[in-house]
Parts: sequence; structure tokens; C-alpha cells
Amino acid sequence: MEIPASHRDLLESKALAHVATIGPKGEPESSPVWFGWDGTHLLFSLTKTRQKYRNLRRDPRIAISLVDPANPYRYLEIRGTVARIDEDPNLDFINAMTQKYLNQPKYGNHRPGDERVVIVVAPEHTTKMG
Repeated sequence: MEIPASHRDLLESKALAHVATIGPKGEPESSPVWFGWDGTHLLFSLTKTRQKYRNLRRDPRIAISLVDPANPYRYLEIRGTVARIDEDPNLDFINAMTQKYLNQPKYGNHRPGDERVVIVVAPEHTTKMG
């Protein structure tokens, strides 16, 4: 799936990604997360105790919206599926996101026992405005 050229800049921005998953009773669940883009997949980090992680293990369908930080009337929505879930035992990905969003080298909210993973999303459909 090709991301529209007019909105690719949002994938390199510090916008938050609003991630929507399907809850255990079929209800939508949405929350903002830090994200990365590798040119093909959108990536974000979760701990294995999060409801969103359990939702995606059960049902890999996902919707993500990015609102332009400079123009709230410009956005990109990505719908797709989780292509894979990668372990992040050394916190490499969350540390990279901390550098991107906070300009700090290390994620400060890690707690002993947290098991962190990287959710890798394959875009299948996009919608855009602005």
C-alpha cells in the first residue's frame, strides 16, 4: 500500500498516532502513542500488560490516525493489520522513540518486569484530508 505523497510528511513528524483496536467485547478502543515509520510499516511500542496488546493478539485489525501538528484539519488515517509483533528486550525501539519525541536518549518510564514489544503495522487502506 502506497501512502499518498501529499501526506507522507506526517509519517516523519512528531505527531501522535491515535491507535484504534477492537476490544474483547467488540468495542473500539483508541489511545495516542509515539510511532515510527520504516518506509513500509508504521511501528509503535507497547508492554504486554496493555489491553491494546491483548486486543491485537486476538484481532490484528487496526486503524491509526495522524493529525498534522501544524494544521488540525489535515490528517492521515491508516487502516491495516499487524504484520508482526517484535520483542524489544533491550528497549531499542522505545529508546529511539524517546529520542524522537523528547530528545532524550533513554525511556524513563520503564519498570522492572515490563516486557516491551514493537507492533509492526502493514497499511492496507488510507484516507486523508487537507
